[in-house]
Amino acid sequence: MKEQQVWRINGFVGVAAIFACLAAALFTFISEIFILGILLIVVAIVLASGMIIVPPNKTTVVTFFGRYIGSVSDNGLFLTVPLTAKKTMSLRVRNFNSQKLKVNDVEGNPIEIAAVIVFKVVNSAKAVFDVDDYIQFVEIQSETAVRNIASQYPYDNFEEEGFSLRGNAPQISSVLQTELQDRLNLAGVQVVEARLTHLAYSTEVAQAMLQRQQAAAIISARKKIVEGAVGMAQMAIQRLEADHVVELDEERKVNMVNNLMVAIVSEKGTQPVLTPEVCIN
Repeated sequence: MKEQQVWRINGFVGVAAIFACLAAALFTFISEIFILGILLIVVAIVLASGMIIVPPNKTTVVTFFGRYIGSVSDNGLFLTVPLTAKKTMSLRVRNFNSQKLKVNDVEGNPIEIAAVIVFKVVNSAKAVFDVDDYIQFVEIQSETAVRNIASQYPYDNFEEEGFSLRGNAPQISSVLQTELQDRLNLAGVQVVEARLTHLAYSTEVAQAMLQRQQAAAIISARKKIVEGAVGMAQMAIQRLEADHVVELDEERKVNMVNNLMVAIVSEKGTQPVLTPEVCIN
């Protein structure tokens, strides 16, 4: 179905025509021309059946004996084709909050996920004739799209490669909006925004996955600390040798690097250890 604009004229012109027919009918009744008066009344009734009022941000779909002939998207009072059926629907922006869905991510972990979908009707003909109930259609397709997206990505990416539901919320929202738009084109609906509003591990695995997250965070932090400690030890040795502060043989370099690594990496405060040679002196 393609939306098109139906024939219409200013409604006040139609109101004037209706009153003119009624006034003429009254005059004919006074003149005892009853047949003409009845015909004028019928004409007034037929014209009145074509009158429509369209509020702001709404559209009226017009059908003539079961055939779609167009829509009226402008707001105001109009006279359109008489003897037509009319259905008014909203063009306002709406939102839909999905329920908390329990699904498995790409790694098979059970998670809870929910999303909010902001949408509006942009094609009234499709919304009315191509689906039974476009609001219910949006709700069902939204939950289906959320389930599909959740099953394509991991909840968290411990290897720091690729997207994850928790770590790449903007990208996931963009993918969700694109997929949902493809599904809702059939209903003449435009997806204004789609984003996740709830994301968590299911209760049965939440504690275990929390421990896994903590372990991954500790490992990542330790890795950064070790990398920094190695760099600092190298810089210290190079600086001492460049400034000729002290001459270090290989054994003393090893001891110095060892002491620096322990001092930097250790979580507890360190104490200096004096070699026997220093104690004798």
